[in-house]
Amino acid sequence: MLTERRAVAALRVFLVVLFGVLLVFQTLSLPGGIAYSTSQNPHDANLRWPLTAIAVFLVLCVQVVLVATWKLLTLVKKDRIFTTASLKWVDAIVWAVAAAWVVVGMLVFVGFNADDPGMPMVLTLVTVGITVLGLLMVVMRALLRQATTLRSDLEAVI
Repeated sequence: MLTERRAVAALRVFLVVLFGVLLVFQTLSLPGGIAYSTSQNPHDANLRWPLTAIAVFLVLCVQVVLVATWKLLTLVKKDRIFTTASLKWVDAIVWAVAAAWVVVGMLVFVGFNADDPGMPMVLTLVTVGITVLGLLMVVMRALLRQATTLRSDLEAVI
């Protein structure tokens, strides 16, 4: 039990750090990097704002996942993870991943119009990673629902 509390506390610290780093990327690094890249390649100048919007939206999806994870950790700490309250936060993660997958589809379109052959490979990697994460979350949600039902049945018997 002590190990679980330490893990939750450490995870919360790293979630805050990750959220802060993502915020810096979302507001400073990504828009500046994309602007610089498109200024170096004038034929890609029309991709500046779509790429910036897509990148910022992807980071926003990750931030939603981090907030939902924080809320799930709160439920773990209160020993309420196997309640229906946790399902809405898992649903938030699934929807954030689904939203990110739609944007990745747009990125694939932009990637195939790019001259650099590395871009489609990176986009394929990101698409596969997001798809695996989304499917994993759907499976985890089903397991959480089953565990919640079993705990409710057990509490009704007791």
